[in-house]
Amino acid sequence: MPVNALVGGPVLRVDGSREISAELTRAVADLCDEAESTGADFAALYVSGAPPGDPGDAVAKRPDVAAVTKWERTVRRFERLRLPTLAAASGECGGVALDLLLTADVRVAAPDLRLRLAFQEHGTWPGMAAFRLVQQLGLGPARRMVLFGRPLTAREALDRGLVDQLSTDPRRTLVAAARLVRRMSGPELAIRRQLAFDAQWMSFEDALGPHLAACDRALRAANGVTA
Repeated sequence: MPVNALVGGPVLRVDGSREISAELTRAVADLCDEAESTGADFAALYVSGAPPGDPGDAVAKRPDVAAVTKWERTVRRFERLRLPTLAAASGECGGVALDLLLTADVRVAAPDLRLRLAFQEHGTWPGMAAFRLVQQLGLGPARRMVLFGRPLTAREALDRGLVDQLSTDPRRTLVAAARLVRRMSGPELAIRRQLAFDAQWMSFEDALGPHLAACDRALRAANGVTA
């Protein structure tokens, strides 16, 4: 899973059929390191693949909870980068590929995309992808995915806002999207992303202060005030 580059930022290809591993976690961390240390305009992912669909299918090596913890923390780091994050997804997409797709700011999907949670012996994998699906879809639409592993097609994902655009050439579309988001890097993006995250659980009264602070910051910047 080498880190390559588009013009303006690094890109990582992730195979969702692979289990969580130290190598995979390191690859995503390296992507974050490169994006932050080189002043990139964005960080991008190409994701595809899913674990076996049959709960009885053999898995060569499963991670322990320590490996899963490191993985989830690294995915969260990618989700909170201070620059735009982009993902192009195609085909079956589950497991680690779905984990990462659900954290990207801009998501492009091929028409053949099918999103699904990974299965273990006793049901769907209870990782943070299930949490993000409920957050982003609402409990009703996410319920059958989380409880029973029902897949979601590309059209359903688009209609429900899990992906932003369908494209027969998602990589080319991702390049075009990367050009559009270059000016959005930095703390202002991080602030707005956090405001959007917080709006899912904060009351209006609790959210008002952070939103007013962000408005004050934007007004000062518009008026050329730096402090």
